[in-house]
Amino acid sequence: MSKKNETPPASHRMLRAWLHPQVLVMFFLGFSAGIPILLIFSTLSVWLREAGIDRAAVTFFSWAALAYSFKFIWAPLVDRMPLPLLTRRLGRRRAWLFLAQISIIAAIVWMACTDPALGERSMILMALAAVLLGFSSATQDIVIDAYRIECIDISMQAMLASSYVAGYRMGMLAAGAGSLYLASFFGTTRELYSFAAWQKTYLAMALVMLVGVLTTLSIAEPERNGGTVGRDFSANHSSRLLLMFVLVAASFGTCFFFSAGLVSSVKARAVQAVGAHEALIAFVVESCRLLLSLAVAMLAAKGLAVLGLVDEKMVAETFVAPVRDFFQRYGIKTAILLLVLVGFYRVSDIVLGVVSNVFYLDMGFSKNDIATVTKTFGLGMTLVGGFIGGMLTVRFGVYAILFAGALLAAATNLLFMLLAGSGADLLLLSVVIGADSLCAGLAGTAFIAFLSSLTNVSFTAVQYALFSSLMTLFPKLIGGYSGTFVASIGYESFFLLTALMGLPVLLLVWLARAIIAPPEKA
Repeated sequence: MSKKNETPPASHRMLRAWLHPQVLVMFFLGFSAGIPILLIFSTLSVWLREAGIDRAAVTFFSWAALAYSFKFIWAPLVDRMPLPLLTRRLGRRRAWLFLAQISIIAAIVWMACTDPALGERSMILMALAAVLLGFSSATQDIVIDAYRIECIDISMQAMLASSYVAGYRMGMLAAGAGSLYLASFFGTTRELYSFAAWQKTYLAMALVMLVGVLTTLSIAEPERNGGTVGRDFSANHSSRLLLMFVLVAASFGTCFFFSAGLVSSVKARAVQAVGAHEALIAFVVESCRLLLSLAVAMLAAKGLAVLGLVDEKMVAETFVAPVRDFFQRYGIKTAILLLVLVGFYRVSDIVLGVVSNVFYLDMGFSKNDIATVTKTFGLGMTLVGGFIGGMLTVRFGVYAILFAGALLAAATNLLFMLLAGSGADLLLLSVVIGADSLCAGLAGTAFIAFLSSLTNVSFTAVQYALFSSLMTLFPKLIGGYSGTFVASIGYESFFLLTALMGLPVLLLVWLARAIIAPPEKA
């Protein structure tokens, strides 16, 4: 009997899928996306700490990554606006991707040329470079998400996502463990700080980003996705929308900057009146400052639309329609519940993560220990957790693993309390990092599946950008005060606090499952 028509074994089909050109492309784009975030997060924290910068000031730099939490605001611009010269030569997606990657390289070089130990002016320059890096990296993420959706049919999307995550983790490994190894190799230590060593390290990371640039120049522009609403606005309308974005951003920045004196006065008076809870008061006041700045920005946008400076129809289709669709599909109460769940699901991990590298240094671990255990070993355990999480999600459903992931994420934070009381115990560090990374990988897989289930295919780019932005916004705002909390209550109490932050998430997951997916369908 002929075997020509027999279906190839599953292992062969899987191998062919992994070797598909677009799957390989997404690995390299994921690698490019994974480089920047640690350069403005944990790696930068180590640099600033070695330079003698106060712990509280170090953790405030995590706010430079808030661009990831606001990327939904300019995602429609990236989705629709052509770039002069570049779009004609490269195509819409590749042009924006190339611009974002060149901006990332420029920001990393800027940071490499800035010594934070020279004083306040250098710290301001470093902060500006970090903000540019965060903005450019978030823009790259927007384009890669759109490219992934448009470059191939839906049957391959899971493979592309898996390849992207693997590349992303490898990029984080290079920027995390790789940069710490390099910094040590070039001769900087906590006892003997060397700016030249950190400069060479960040210049090396800028060179590594060329992997993304070469990938962008090598790939083909994807076919246009006809499912997205409102793509055919004129260049004039697009330019006016860009002008609106710039003016609204300027309104936000102006309000946020000039309210600093008032906010400081309010915080001082509140602390004097209450006499305690300085960190909590600071967080509440700064959150109000952020909300006030957002309100001013929204009023500015409305005013520009009323004055006719921008096309109201374009604004509505660009910014309002994706949000309206989400609330119409789920209803106001359920939609708010889901958004709160998205916004706080990762709060335990992110708040702890902001101060983690500073904690390891304070415990007496060397940069090589941190690189080997928390980055290299931690990466492997995260990938294992992601693989296990994928299998369990298929077997038991998204909400069951979402609940288990939230419970485990909060529980593993308690292990850091044990580490805080044990000093520089490398074996215990390995156990804690292994458990934490495994659970983070498991929870992350379920959470990505959950976010995907909330998205309408007609508004994929904007809605996914909104959800992925929201999931880090509040945790990063809280994380900016993690150094202040540690200084006030100590590491052990801080880790207990981060574990308790995860408990309300369990209730949110249970409520969402009860409303959206009954047990027999979850």
